[in-house]
Amino acid sequence: VYAITRACSQGDLKACSCDPLKRGRSKDERGEFDWGGCSDNINYGIRFAKAFVDAKEKKVKDARALMNLHTSFFPQAVKRFLKLECKCHGVSGSCTLRTCWLAMSDFRKTGDYLRKKYNGAIQVTMNQDGTGFTVANKNFRKPTKTDLVYFENSPDYCVMDKSAGSLGTAGRVCNKMSRGTDGCEVMCCGRGYDTTRVTRVTKCECKFHWCCAVRCKECEDTVDVHTCKAPKRAEWLDQT
Repeated sequence: VYAITRACSQGDLKACSCDPLKRGRSKDERGEFDWGGCSDNINYGIRFAKAFVDAKEKKVKDARALMNLHTSFFPQAVKRFLKLECKCHGVSGSCTLRTCWLAMSDFRKTGDYLRKKYNGAIQVTMNQDGTGFTVANKNFRKPTKTDLVYFENSPDYCVMDKSAGSLGTAGRVCNKMSRGTDGCEVMCCGRGYDTTRVTRVTKCECKFHWCCAVRCKECEDTVDVHTCKAPKRAEWLDQT
């Protein structure tokens, strides 16, 4: 949705352009303004994305198709963060007249919103007649159209699972000082890490000699390398 809408506004697609409905005069909390500039054609982006994504799902009637059709509401997430941008006209920017247009916000806002929805997704099962969902756990509330739903838990990518194509994180080099996904705390999935002191030989004190060569010395550098511990499970040894 975001990419198609942006391409429309930039004139990269022949099938669409700026939002044709944003014309004439309107009003906001600051007063009246005239629609001008190029408002992002978000409605075209939503229609195009839904037709593309839902094409396969409308041909079949299984549970996965029903789940995907439910989540097709989420193209609206981009529309949620449209913002009004304006330009003032008048003597010395007195703003006696404003020209405004609708523009998409930074995609990070949409990503953060979808991430929150992902974290609050509700597990469901098909109802008996196969036309809708019922919650897998009766203690959970019934999902609304603005909730993400799922049938199966995601694979545990912390450990090796050949059927899921996961190699696990055992033996992976991690960054002890990082709090991000490359950090030992996250990458090692709470299993801890081993530290090995190694000596590396690198090129150093390189100089350019006329003409035309670069000559370097070899320097030894001793560093600590941190690698993720393996799970304490017998079946992990069988898989490797």
